[in-house]
Amino acid sequence: MSSERKAGCSLAERAAVHAALSDPTRLQITDLIAFSDLAPKELERILSVPSNLMAHHLKILQNAGLIIRTRSEGDRRRTYVRLTPSATSFLNPDTPFTTRRVVFVCTANSARSQLAERLWRDASSVPAASAGTVLAAAVSPGALGVARRHGLDLDNARPRLLDDVREDGDLYVTVCDNAHETALTGDLHWSIPDPVAAAEPAAFEDAYTELHRRISLLAPHVAAAA
Repeated sequence: MSSERKAGCSLAERAAVHAALSDPTRLQITDLIAFSDLAPKELERILSVPSNLMAHHLKILQNAGLIIRTRSEGDRRRTYVRLTPSATSFLNPDTPFTTRRVVFVCTANSARSQLAERLWRDASSVPAASAGTVLAAAVSPGALGVARRHGLDLDNARPRLLDDVREDGDLYVTVCDNAHETALTGDLHWSIPDPVAAAEPAAFEDAYTELHRRISLLAPHVAAAA
């Protein structure tokens, strides 16, 4: 292997990453979005950083290939900041979660949250559930199809209302921008496009892949409450 290559990155690329993470505020930003997508305004509030300085920090992180920005499917004026998949190899977030149960939430509880619940059960011994804020009549056929293709059983899954599922001590993960912006603003948020709206098998595959990636990253950092 060339001395200028390591883990698929050139020496210059690695130097840019380390330079970007040398600033304490930028390192805090990456820690905060290690498991949750956040809007710049949320980051400004948490870190008490003015908007112009936050924009500067985010530009440096983006130029280093550590973050990307996506537009909300709910409030189109809002964007979310997330880590790039390759960025996790440079980070070591020390953010353990202790909870009695992980609850995945989207609007209709018909696709993303159902898939996330089932994927979580394979990844962790911590119990899981899923729920929606406005229920669909049934689990989406597209979600059932992608689940079968990947060996997951959703045949008996039924949409459930968040108010009927909610219990004290739960860790909530919104997988839908609308649910995050209208119902839940705490805990964790993953800005994942709605595959039901796209109504194409590829959209469900993309949602499955992203949920699998994020759950694989989060699960080792979640422990069951005593």
